[in-house]
Amino acid sequence: MNTFEFKNPFKPGAGHMPPHLAGREKERDEFLRLLDQETILENLVLTGLRGVGKTVLLETFKPLAQERSWQWVGADVSEPTSISEENIAIRLITDLAVITSNWVVQSETVRGMGFRPEIKQQDYVLDYHSLRSIFAAAPGLVSDKLKCVLEVVWRAMRNEKSKGIIFAYDEAQNLSDHTEKEQYPLSLLLEVFQSIQRKNIPFMLVLTGLPTLPTKLVEARTYSERMFRVVFLHRLNREQSRDAILTPMEDANCPVRFSDQSVNIVIQVSGGYPYFIQFICREIYDVWIQRRRDKRKPTVPIMEICRKLDTDFFAGRWSRATDRQRELLAVIASLPHCDTEFTVQEIVEQSKYTQGKSFRSSNVNQMLSSLADAGLIFKNRHGKYSFAVPLLGEFIKRQQENDGLSSLF
Repeated sequence: MNTFEFKNPFKPGAGHMPPHLAGREKERDEFLRLLDQETILENLVLTGLRGVGKTVLLETFKPLAQERSWQWVGADVSEPTSISEENIAIRLITDLAVITSNWVVQSETVRGMGFRPEIKQQDYVLDYHSLRSIFAAAPGLVSDKLKCVLEVVWRAMRNEKSKGIIFAYDEAQNLSDHTEKEQYPLSLLLEVFQSIQRKNIPFMLVLTGLPTLPTKLVEARTYSERMFRVVFLHRLNREQSRDAILTPMEDANCPVRFSDQSVNIVIQVSGGYPYFIQFICREIYDVWIQRRRDKRKPTVPIMEICRKLDTDFFAGRWSRATDRQRELLAVIASLPHCDTEFTVQEIVEQSKYTQGKSFRSSNVNQMLSSLADAGLIFKNRHGKYSFAVPLLGEFIKRQQENDGLSSLF
């Protein structure tokens, strides 16, 4: 194949499957362990920062489950799903109907009383309309109605030779309760699955979301801490990052190769985050093909690639912060451990040594809460904070070098 006709093997994108999934063997083994449960005692939460590969890993779990006779349903959790209890119930019923629409529920003969004849009810399939009818006819609250639907599905499923059903939902941090409206969709989801699992019905929840998700689950139902095995996806280590860079090129028999120096640059700048590895490698590959066409020496234009990454990935998130919030974020970025965890007191102390007006604890607490709502910060269960966006500290430092945090905006 002509070098210039060769397709770039790297695929950065939201949830796009990379050409090679590196470094997730332990997470895969943990999921397989959960599939072997006779009684569902643990469900799964996959959590981590954006760009760490949660959606991609979830997609690789699907065939693993299906190979072991599990059915798989699910979707992305949009905010409308979590508006009301009925909305989330309809979400589950809609997803279930995809696999149950060809399941036939056999009729039963109803014996007549006295001189009345026997009545044979007609067979029916568990399509969407049947499931909705069962939901509507069941007595009780929304949770009772949903449990009734799930129990009907389980009885019908025994004829399908399936071990159980995986309910897989991405972006599950969008789930929440609404006390002011007396709507508790997240609590309902947890209560329903805990109830049916106690009845030994093998329906398992697999949720993926940002690091705020485990805390939200516990706040909704304290027992959810015992319901879930929480797996935090970390960045790739050096060996795994190298594998993610080189293996796709080797498998695709690419006409260009990265030198050890180029690989080291990618590892350093990407921080081991799978999305950034894909993004940077794609840009380098495209540049090298072009320079090979022009008969020029291939180099790694890392500053230009970082500038493009800033615009494509960081700029939209950064624009959500006010000027004063950006000053606070700049203080955080100056902490030596800004990419791990930090406290309010550390921010207050650090602000005394930076340019601009220092911050008081009350101001920091209030602003961190607002930044959490904007998706830039999250608070863990130990009361410490972290950036919700990977390598945000490095981005902020680059902005400080470019016209005091405002070059892009």
